[in-house]
Amino acid sequence: MEERRPDPDVLLRRAQAEESEQTRGKLKVFFGATAGVGKTYAMLGAAHEQQDDGVDVIVGWVETHGRAETEALLEGLTILPPRVVEHRGTTLREFDIDTALVRRPQLILMDELAHTNAPGSRHPKRWQDVKELLKAGINVYTTVNVQHLECLNDVVAQITGVRVSETVPDSVLEQADDVELIDLPPDDLLQRLKDGKVYMPEQAQHAIQNFFRKGNLIALRELALRRTAERVDQQMEVYRRDHAVVRTWPAGETVMVCVNMKPRGPRLVRAARTMATGLHAKWIAVYVQTPRHLRMPQADRDRVNQTLRLAELLGAETVVLSGANVVQELLSYARTRNVTKIIVGKPVRARWKEWVFG
Repeated sequence: MEERRPDPDVLLRRAQAEESEQTRGKLKVFFGATAGVGKTYAMLGAAHEQQDDGVDVIVGWVETHGRAETEALLEGLTILPPRVVEHRGTTLREFDIDTALVRRPQLILMDELAHTNAPGSRHPKRWQDVKELLKAGINVYTTVNVQHLECLNDVVAQITGVRVSETVPDSVLEQADDVELIDLPPDDLLQRLKDGKVYMPEQAQHAIQNFFRKGNLIALRELALRRTAERVDQQMEVYRRDHAVVRTWPAGETVMVCVNMKPRGPRLVRAARTMATGLHAKWIAVYVQTPRHLRMPQADRDRVNQTLRLAELLGAETVVLSGANVVQELLSYARTRNVTKIIVGKPVRARWKEWVFG
């Protein structure tokens, strides 16, 4: 049998979620590696398509950064007047959420999701404005760069040497109804910078020498591609779970390495990484914690933890399961994650078997 009857609890949660979804607005995120890849341009193009189809669209907030090609796409769209805020002698302009809620369009554009609102605003962050719009049943298009995801804040700082202060909770992207990756190769982005299509010439030169160094752009692009791929994998896993699909789908390779307390653990982890790299696959290091684990010598427990840390350092997702039967737990987990390759340690034969069989 390839499929089994769905879990009643899963069906109940799905029904509750669907009921909530009926009144909640839909969120689409235009996602990219960094500024200048074309997120806002793509969002405005998609908004025109919606308007041409009869959808009531307004621009809640868009940052053109003086880019002529982006400004041209604002023509023909209704722009919500900004809210003027006076702060310490400075006049600031912000998104007017109250007017937007009264106007109640079918779709509103909210550029730069990670933006910090001016003091005195109802919400400190723009992503919180977006959540209120969605709760009110308004669909939202928005943009965000990979460096603004909270989960990648430390990674981006290590890559670029710049600590990004404005971040968005991972849950915002995870709960989005649609995420469209706007991808641009680093060389093309650098050319756009030199042509003055991202920043003014003096700003562009400074950017190329700092944050926009080619190595940084390659790494940030890789992060954006991986994050998008992970989202697709998660969507597939949710579908498989909700529909009780137990057979493995050949939708992409996933390698799982089984970790134990044996000294050969690091070798297995490295073998799994090599296999995953060759297959262009994601990989998972899994340890099953049985009741015996608590009685294990501390040295063995430390070895397990060190092996899992090594796997994480090499790029694996690490998972600790609990159960009495190691084999059953591993196979069950492998099915839920659509694992296509499993690496386990070769059992050590008893010395008498080595003597008899060589």
